[in-house]
Amino acid sequence: MTSEPDDNELVRECLGGDEHAFEILLLRYQGPVFNAVLRMVRDRDEADDLTQTAFLKAFEQLSKFDSCHKFFSWLYRIAVNEAINHVKRRRRLEPLDGEWVSAARSPEAELVGSDLSLHVQDALMSLSTDYRAVLVLRHFEGCSYDEIAAIVGVPEKTVKSRLFSARSQLKERLEARGILR
Repeated sequence: MTSEPDDNELVRECLGGDEHAFEILLLRYQGPVFNAVLRMVRDRDEADDLTQTAFLKAFEQLSKFDSCHKFFSWLYRIAVNEAINHVKRRRRLEPLDGEWVSAARSPEAELVGSDLSLHVQDALMSLSTDYRAVLVLRHFEGCSYDEIAAIVGVPEKTVKSRLFSARSQLKERLEARGILR
């Protein structure tokens, strides 16, 4: 039984001309990257385009990847930066279409959780992109503090500070909407 090649091995193979190696990386991280970007931009088509752009940039800049770091953190940083830049260019909030809710949930669970999810997503979208990025990476993508620091390019203490402030602002917004007491 052969084990799956690790990310650094795949990067080396890709740099050596093996295009299939990058395809493995794409398949490995496409879902998580898409989900993170979707939570940042709230639009499936835009998230799909931004995910593709992030992978294209990663492929083009693969020779700049430092194997001392985790590949997924480097890739997430590219994707999150693409999402942040997109949101800043767009500079407007659009109503949520509700399609971001996972199809894996049962119809009953989706009905019960959809209102709350919509309120949380709306409140999340009202935060600055810096705060939104750390919340998405920590609570939706499960990244550690040091991984988030590497992805967004700030010290770990700044990540913790931003998370504290983001959680406080999110709580205030949800309380103002009568969601939390």
